[in-house]
Order: sequence, then C-alpha cells, then structure tokens
Amino acid sequence: MERNVAYIALFAALIAVLGLVPQITLMSGVPITAQSLGVMLCGAVLGARKGALAVLLFLVLVFLGLPLLSGGRGGIGVLAGPTAGFVVGFPVAAFVTGLVVEKWRSAPVVLAAFVGAVLGGVVVLYGFGLVGMALKLGKTLPETAMLLTPFVAGDLLKTAIAALITKGLSQVRPGVLLSRS
Repeated sequence: MERNVAYIALFAALIAVLGLVPQITLMSGVPITAQSLGVMLCGAVLGARKGALAVLLFLVLVFLGLPLLSGGRGGIGVLAGPTAGFVVGFPVAAFVTGLVVEKWRSAPVVLAAFVGAVLGGVVVLYGFGLVGMALKLGKTLPETAMLLTPFVAGDLLKTAIAALITKGLSQVRPGVLLSRS
C-alpha cells in the first residue's frame, strides 16, 4: 500500500518536473510541453488505475493554485483557456495507456507501452483537447484539428520515448512496472 502511494506521488512529481522543460507555444495557443510524456509514463508504468490517480493528484495540486503546468500555470483558471480539454483528458489518457499495457500481456513491454501511449497519450488526449479547443476558440472540429497538426510528430516521438523508458525500467527493475505485476 505504502509503495503504491509513493509511486503515485513520485509520478505526479514527474509530471510537474516535466513542466519545467521550456515550452514552445504555437499560434493556436497550445504549448508543446513534455508533460504529456509524464502522463503516458504514468499509465505505462503504474497501470490504468494508479496512473490515473497519479495524474489526478497532479491536477488537484494544479487546481489548488500550484504553478505546475508548463509555463508556470496553475489554479482553476487553467480550465478557461484553450488547453482545458487537454488538462481534463490527462487522467483518461493515463488510464487508457495503462489499460493497454495491463491487458496486452502477450506483447513485448515496449510494443504494449508504445501502442498504449499512442492510443491514450495521443488519440484520447487529442480527442479531449480537440473538443476543448473548438469550444474555447469557437472553431469547428476540422478547423481545430488543423491547428493541432503541428503537434502530432512531437507527440509520436514522446510515445516512442515513453515506450523505451518503460522497457528500460522493466529490464532494470521489473518490480517497478506495476502495469505488468
């Protein structure tokens, strides 16, 4: 029990630390950050439930006002901006990523983590982000999708990084990979 709580807190902190990586903000107002990598790792390493809990802990801290989102953003006001859908989608993305890794035990860890990160950290997260941005910016879904296109390559790179880190952890410390235990 204590180990699970420690991992959840550790991965919430990981997401916060990845927010310190300097962001690049495109014309759409959505920053390119490393925090979605943290969300993917939460699911891939901790599994669906614990990964989502780590992200929820992170979001509770953000909503309480801690400036943990990239660019030093925090507080409930983050839900008023164009990235609100992404923020709301973070725990669902971690859950889906973790669920794929947990359920697809016949696949090598690296493949399950990659597919999980693509489905959770890209498809699901973009689904939430797309709807949130469209509503906040008053644009259609296709118009908003065009604004998000520049992010796809970077996010696919993050899925590969998440898969490789997950594989590395499984080789060095197999007990750490809660998604497979």
